[in-house]
Amino acid sequence: MSDFLVAIGLVFVIEGLVFAAFPNSAKNAVASVLEASDFSLRVVGIGAALVGLILVWIVRS
Repeated sequence: MSDFLVAIGLVFVIEGLVFAAFPNSAKNAVASVLEASDFSLRVVGIGAALVGLILVWIVRS
């Protein structure tokens, strides 16, 4: 459970740094997400989840 909480904390750190360092780019990215189709968002989400799963699997093995 502590690994999960650390992972969630790292997500907040990374997202916070992106919004703090590049606020205009972050706004543009959010606007792009709002305009994207549901299908493309699902494909990107599944792809990101698979990359993350493979990365965790490699690091943990």
